[in-house]
Amino acid sequence: MPTLTPGARRILQVASELFYRRGIHAVGVDTIAAESGLTKRTLYDRFGSKEKLVTVYLQARHEAWWARLEQRIAEARAPRVLAVFDAYLGDPLATDRGCAFLNAAGELPVGHPAHRVVRAHKQAVRRRLAELLQGEVDDPDATADHLFLLLEGGVAHRGVDRHDHLLSAARTMAERLVGAAAQDGPPVAPVDGGADSRWKTQAP
Repeated sequence: MPTLTPGARRILQVASELFYRRGIHAVGVDTIAAESGLTKRTLYDRFGSKEKLVTVYLQARHEAWWARLEQRIAEARAPRVLAVFDAYLGDPLATDRGCAFLNAAGELPVGHPAHRVVRAHKQAVRRRLAELLQGEVDDPDATADHLFLLLEGGVAHRGVDRHDHLLSAARTMAERLVGAAAQDGPPVAPVDGGADSRWKTQAP
C-alpha cells in the first residue's frame, strides 16, 4: 500500500468505517468528505476516485488482518493451522457486519479493481492453510480445501446470525479433521471444483 499523507490517512480511516458499517454503494464521496472534515477535492487529489479508495480500503484491511494472523501463527501450538480460525474468532475489526471481504464481493462487479483484492485475500488464506499443513498430513492441498470451506462457512454465517458459535464449531471440526488425517486415517478426498478450482493458484 502506498505511503499516505495525514489527510489521506484520515479519509481512509473514515471511509473504512463507513464502507464496512453501511456498505460500499451506500456511501458516497460527499459523505466521506463531510465525516472526515476534508474536502472532496482533497479526496480526489489523494485517491483519484472512489474506486481507488475502495481498493486501498480493502488492501489496508488485508494487510492489518494478515499481520495479526502471522502473529497468532507464530505464537500457536500444533496444529498451527488452527491459528487461522483463531485469527477470525479474535478479529477486533469484525463486528455484526461479518466479513468485510465477503461483503465487498457481494457488492462489487468482478472487473472492479477492489474485487481483485478480495480474491487475492481469499486465495492467500487458502494457501496459508496448505502451507501450515505441510508435514502434518499426507495431502495438505486436499485437507486445506476442506478447512477453507469450513472456515468460510463459519465466517459467512457470523455475518448472518451475529454470533460466533458456528465458526467455533467449524474450528472444532477442523481440529478433528486434521487429527484424523495426521493419524493415517482415510485419505481426505479432494474438493472437485471443476474449472473454477483454478482460482486457488491463478494470479488475482
